[in-house]
Amino acid sequence: MAPQRRSAPRGPESGSGTAAAQDRGGRRHGSAKKSRGQPEPRWRWLKAACLLCSAALGGLLSWNCLSAEDGVTEVLAPHSENLQGKFIEIPCSEDYDSHKRFEGCTPRKCGRGVTDAVITREEAERIRSDVRRRIQQRIAQDFGISSSSMYLTKPTFFSRINNTEAKTTHDEYWHPHVDKVTYGSFDYTSLLYLSDYTEDFGGGRFVFMDASSNKTVEPRAGRVSFFTSGSENLHRVEKVHWGTRYAITISFTCNPDHGIGDPVLM
Repeated sequence: MAPQRRSAPRGPESGSGTAAAQDRGGRRHGSAKKSRGQPEPRWRWLKAACLLCSAALGGLLSWNCLSAEDGVTEVLAPHSENLQGKFIEIPCSEDYDSHKRFEGCTPRKCGRGVTDAVITREEAERIRSDVRRRIQQRIAQDFGISSSSMYLTKPTFFSRINNTEAKTTHDEYWHPHVDKVTYGSFDYTSLLYLSDYTEDFGGGRFVFMDASSNKTVEPRAGRVSFFTSGSENLHRVEKVHWGTRYAITISFTCNPDHGIGDPVLM
């Protein structure tokens, strides 16, 4: 009989072969991990850059959404400009038809104007007694009426607005309103600003709310904004976020029965 061959024992050799294979595989696996681990700082940097870009984009989109919601699309009078005179004529509303008309005074031409040439900054600080007369003359000039037919009317008031929380509904100055509706005696409204937007306070811009797009007036010490008081000039004031906004509202009526005398300085 031919001698039988014994199969090679599967002991240490087979085991060591498997171990060697595992060892080689382990080294390969470890090498792969190491090779993948080398660019990790670069990936972290790229990830951080992507997150930063996403945050910036999100902030920009949020700002755009807020701007769109607020509706402010055009600055009528930038704080940085020194305006010698800007006047825009707009169609009159029907608010005046429900009140007695006074020839030569009741608005037939409506609009809004802004000027930095009536009151100087120094005069805005001192509040000279002839401020009312000079504003009255400018309104009469731009609207083509007689200044002698205009009467100072109430409420003519000094306003001081900051970011203090409103305690009553009367303190909520930021709601849209029409002066002729709120105060029946108003025919012409003017505002004399006594502090500067972005320098003395933030927010607090005056906003004309038009159907197509809102128009803003940025307050500037000595700047005068004036307009006819009907629904053609629906408006509001933005909330003041910081600082203090000072202004004087000086209003005129065509009805002598609603006129008041000039304030007396004590």
